[in-house]
Amino acid sequence: MNSIIRMKTYLDDKILSVSDFEKLLALNNDAITSIITRFIDLCKPSKIRVISDSEEDIKYVRNKAIELNEEMRLKVEGHTIHYDGFYDQARDKENTKVLIPKGNYASPWINTIDRDEGLVEILDIMDGCMKGKECLVRFFCLGPINSKFTICALQLTDSFYVAHSEDLLYHVGYEEFKKLNGSDDFFYFVHSAGELTEGIPVTKSVKDRRVYIDLSERRVLSCYNQYAGNSLGLKKLALRLGIYKANNEDWLTEHYFILGVHPKGKNRISYMCGAYPSACGKTSTAMLPDQTIVGDDIAYLRVWDDGYAHAVNIEKGIFGIIKDVNPQDDPVIYDALTTPRELIFSNVLIKDGSPYWIGMGKEHPKKGFNYSGDWFEGKKDKNSNLILHAHPNARYTIRLSELANVDSMLEDPNGVPIDGIFYGGRDSNTMPPVLESLDWEQGIFLGASIESETTSATLGTVGVRTASPMANLDFLVVPLGKYLINHQKFGNSLIHTPKVFATNYFLKGKNGKYLNGILDKKVWVIWAEGRTKGDYKAITTPIGYLPLYKDLKRLFELELNKTYSKEEYLEQFTVRITQLLEKLERVEKMYKTEKNIPQFFWNILYQQRKELTDLKKKYGKTNILPEELL
Repeated sequence: MNSIIRMKTYLDDKILSVSDFEKLLALNNDAITSIITRFIDLCKPSKIRVISDSEEDIKYVRNKAIELNEEMRLKVEGHTIHYDGFYDQARDKENTKVLIPKGNYASPWINTIDRDEGLVEILDIMDGCMKGKECLVRFFCLGPINSKFTICALQLTDSFYVAHSEDLLYHVGYEEFKKLNGSDDFFYFVHSAGELTEGIPVTKSVKDRRVYIDLSERRVLSCYNQYAGNSLGLKKLALRLGIYKANNEDWLTEHYFILGVHPKGKNRISYMCGAYPSACGKTSTAMLPDQTIVGDDIAYLRVWDDGYAHAVNIEKGIFGIIKDVNPQDDPVIYDALTTPRELIFSNVLIKDGSPYWIGMGKEHPKKGFNYSGDWFEGKKDKNSNLILHAHPNARYTIRLSELANVDSMLEDPNGVPIDGIFYGGRDSNTMPPVLESLDWEQGIFLGASIESETTSATLGTVGVRTASPMANLDFLVVPLGKYLINHQKFGNSLIHTPKVFATNYFLKGKNGKYLNGILDKKVWVIWAEGRTKGDYKAITTPIGYLPLYKDLKRLFELELNKTYSKEEYLEQFTVRITQLLEKLERVEKMYKTEKNIPQFFWNILYQQRKELTDLKKKYGKTNILPEELL
């Protein structure tokens, strides 16, 4: 009750209104009021505004973002533009740290700091960070309303852009918080952009940027940043809290899209999940033509009464990379971005109220305004680097319901039953375009051994393979061994265990050209869906099941009206023993740096190595054609 007394002083000091005080009292939750008073006293805002689920409150947030220039209106109705600071354009991996209590195991793959030391540091930095500003108290749901999946999320922020973005991306949660009946079983996030510049308001002191994940308290403390990957608590920061919670409660929080697959000639829909590292085809798979999308980024999976794994999209919107979105390759998204609706662009060029981004399919103006201020062709930064008209990591924020291909099950509180899971990486010479794991545990191995090659868009050497287990390594907050064991338990508890597939859209031929066409992935996905229904037979290999040529030939004709030759098939689906053995060596080396990797993982690795070596001896060669294994 001390927190209620403290709140009454906010009333006396005129920083909290009577109506907002009553909104907090109606929640009847001491944990919430304790958190609010603690961080109001620390951050010292000049005003507190409590936002409920009402249309009036939510409208206030958007209007205030525009009034304060955190967003600016554009020519098309409903469109606004937001700018982050020049040096605040992406996730800050260096200063994003997991707080680990003394004596607890710190995985070498996780950026950690001693919890006591980290809290002293960030609480000192946050002291007074909201001075002269308004603190918004927000209530959201991660997952659909009235669902067993749903986790409540409390957000305190002084950024109206952050709050407006969350209104597009997440479900309202004030009424859901009332259902907690005083429980503290929720995530919470405290964010401050800190002192802002005049004119276009961006964070002044990015040197103090910190994003600290405190697993013990189910919270994230983030300050002196605006870029959504660092500031939107409910995005990748909540993903980390969800991974921790799931791995201690025997369910899954994953970096998955959820796709509704509609094979031609079949009166059915099958739901598939998938995880891909950045620039490996995740969005293009989630947005395949003639299919429907449930989610593009993060999913919760639970064991359901029907024996299936059910999944929900924890979001209701997309915070998407806008680079290369064009009318030819992305017609659904492009249409949504160029017609009236509520959406936020960030860090693109604006000229005469219109946005221009990299790869949009039309010429951009030679002058305008962007994340560097007034921009002109040839402008350079202080290090003499060319400043592009839009940032390569520029974004759009939009509701999923605005897309023409949204699935009807988007808001279903029971989620969707999952028939299959895809894992994919960027691999020029090893894995085939698609294969199915032999069983669930080998499927875990497939996901755990994802690699992705660096490209010309990445700093450093091109073609370097980096490991990305389940495309989740950047967000893991539990040791890899624990993570893999939880996957094993989860799958073994199901009656209808999803089939697991690996895809590779980046296999190259001897001439260095890609062997896959851009839309060929549709055939790989439809074949995989058919395997979950028993439609197709397959070839058994040490690394998994491969498609038969006759089935792919038919699917290329049916789905793409395209001829698929036997020569293409043989080149794409040859079992490349030398490269596969080299991959196993890299995987073994990586996982031997981590403690307590489960024995099933090593059994699969050693078995694959033995069987591949035996194949090499049997055939006297290193490249085995798929039909030789029939």
